[in-house]
Amino acid sequence: MQFKKTTEESSLYQNLETMSTATLLENINAEDHKVALAVKKVLPAVEKLVDRIVLQMNSGGRLFYIGAGTSGRLGILDASECPPTFGVSYDKVIGLIAGGDVAIRKAVENAEDNNQQAIKDLKKYNINAQDVVIGIAASGTTPYVIGGLQACKQLGIHTGAITCNLNSPLDQIADDSIVPIVGPEFVTGSSRMKAGTAQKMVLNMISTSVMIKLGHVKGNKMVDMQLSNDKLVDRGTRMIMENTGLGYEKAHNLLLEHGSVRAALDNYGVC
Repeated sequence: MQFKKTTEESSLYQNLETMSTATLLENINAEDHKVALAVKKVLPAVEKLVDRIVLQMNSGGRLFYIGAGTSGRLGILDASECPPTFGVSYDKVIGLIAGGDVAIRKAVENAEDNNQQAIKDLKKYNINAQDVVIGIAASGTTPYVIGGLQACKQLGIHTGAITCNLNSPLDQIADDSIVPIVGPEFVTGSSRMKAGTAQKMVLNMISTSVMIKLGHVKGNKMVDMQLSNDKLVDRGTRMIMENTGLGYEKAHNLLLEHGSVRAALDNYGVC
């Protein structure tokens, strides 16, 4: 299969070690400006995948991310933010990384080269046809991710992909592929930079849009967020004040009594 691996092309900049700090930062920032434009071009593909995920999750399905290295860590980050932000259980959006949890902090040698491991990891969660699995790989060539999606398709599980190389193996195999073309990295091949930023932006769009469409946001507020620290309790209290006209103390007590902004507003007859 022939494709152009733009993520590995030589940087547009030379002699980086001779640049001043200011010049380094200006040039990195100039490259970063290209990322949002690349993501904008793939919004229709993001929309299609989001709508499919909502359909599946409304029927009891779950969302899985699989990836290696930076891509795997980004998937885990996005998945881990869904419960505190939107109040969903930790088994609704799940991120898996080649090499297991130890690979979140330290690279695990050759973990991404095993094309059979991802489906083994997924089967620990009793993966089924109600679920959606999104493979994340900047290069689009990671065996762990490609093998995982191939196995999922054989099991009738809907697949998505987030990659930065058009017509890569990952792009070709996924049911719904999202491919923001960000071009060469500032440091040649360092896909944690622009490619990683593009992947993070797309993941933000997917999880946030899905959770809004599943009903976990009211107006523009996170009414189902977990009250896991004082900052969030204060935020929830102010949401209740805004929606009810209550003073701080009464809103605070109402929140603590019912355990969530949604439950407090439901009890008050607002939601």
